[in-house]
Amino acid sequence: MTTLKAPAPVAPAPVTMSGGLPVLLAGTFITTLDFFIVNVAIPALQHDLHASPSAIQFIVAGFGIALAAGLITGGRLGDLYGRRRLFATGLVVFTVASAACGVAPSAAILVGARVVQGLGAALLMPQVLAIMNTVYTGERRTKAFSAYGMALGLGGVFGQLIGGVLIKMDVAGLGWRSIFLINIPVGVVALALTRRSIPESRAAGARLDLLGTVLVSLGLVAIVLPLIQGPQQGWPEWTWLCLAASVPLLAAFVLYQHRLAVRGGSPLIDLSLFRRRAFSAGMATNLLYSMTTASFFLILALYLQDGRGLSALESGLVFLPLGVGYFAFAAWSGRIAARLGRQVITVGTVVAAAGYAVLAATSLLGASNTVAWVIPGLFVAGAGMGLVMAPLPALVLAGTDPRHAAAASGVLNTAGQAGNAIGVAVIGAVFYGALAGQSVPSPYAHAFALGLSLLAGLCAVVAATVQILPRTAAN
Repeated sequence: MTTLKAPAPVAPAPVTMSGGLPVLLAGTFITTLDFFIVNVAIPALQHDLHASPSAIQFIVAGFGIALAAGLITGGRLGDLYGRRRLFATGLVVFTVASAACGVAPSAAILVGARVVQGLGAALLMPQVLAIMNTVYTGERRTKAFSAYGMALGLGGVFGQLIGGVLIKMDVAGLGWRSIFLINIPVGVVALALTRRSIPESRAAGARLDLLGTVLVSLGLVAIVLPLIQGPQQGWPEWTWLCLAASVPLLAAFVLYQHRLAVRGGSPLIDLSLFRRRAFSAGMATNLLYSMTTASFFLILALYLQDGRGLSALESGLVFLPLGVGYFAFAAWSGRIAARLGRQVITVGTVVAAAGYAVLAATSLLGASNTVAWVIPGLFVAGAGMGLVMAPLPALVLAGTDPRHAAAASGVLNTAGQAGNAIGVAVIGAVFYGALAGQSVPSPYAHAFALGLSLLAGLCAVVAATVQILPRTAAN
């Protein structure tokens, strides 16, 4: 099998990084934001670009599919060719693709640009955690990962609000185009600061596994594409064929990685990573928890906009209590994790489950009253999210061999993207199924409460899974 030879290794990165963290977090913020922000622009896209329902689906899904398919390869490329180099390359690709999205004259071009955006994000995102995990130690590492969680929250929790504000402001008459063009100044400034503020690091000389890249990319697309498109299209036959095809593709990938390692080659993923309980159990925990986040944002937006009749901006404002709870507790999560270790994730999932339970009860009790009833539950749910999302990557990646830092980060991010897709498919199907079967005065409130009940139960499963994690990072 043909392989690509990596450049000669450079000296290990220093243990400190001057001013580089804000640059890394800027990349994290804009890529996370673009995963969520496009939802608020759907009506405008339908009107301005005459986009068909199928085109709209791919404008929304194209980014996530390309991202999920490319994360593992992007991570390995960072280990081989330099994490700073791949971060900068991903930033360039993402920023140029954002410009193409912002000036797209047709839905077809916008779909293509969104796919390229996702590929840029796949190159960029694994490097962020890898650089942080390699450069920072001790208290500085805890603070860096807490800041990473804050950046995720800013992009994810406030994505809908930011998008609604930009479209409402209609700066220079740009309308929906501003949600993509806003990435350009952020990307340009971050790119200008990358070389001087982020140290370079890479693994020892090795080769890129091309066959493994093809197998894992096809396998991941075969999972993520039907999970994203299936619920909207009524699960046609092709979705089940894709899911079935993913099994032999990923099995062949794992077998080939094992054989390549035995022969002394350079596999895309070093399977020995999974022998560490912190990593393997952490992957399961991350996948299960990720099933709760994107699906919660989905059913909350549907409840507020379709059930309550709020505009995108109005529903975005309702997200504020969620964001306040998230940021308040994400800021404290590092100190809490220093005392509780892995159990900070347990506390966070229990708090999030309590928030979902409060939301379910108040949405039913206040079904005919003001939407302010949901504010207490949103704050509690946000607090739980903040306690989980900041410490979890640090716990999973602690003790990872620096030679595979970006590859491990790519696997971690891929598990998160897969969890998002599975959660949206499952919880979304339950929500719409309950909505179709309701003959009560407030069907959206009842469907929302049912979805929240499932999310609370899933949080309990995550809390149980956390107990498999080792007490220390060495295992």
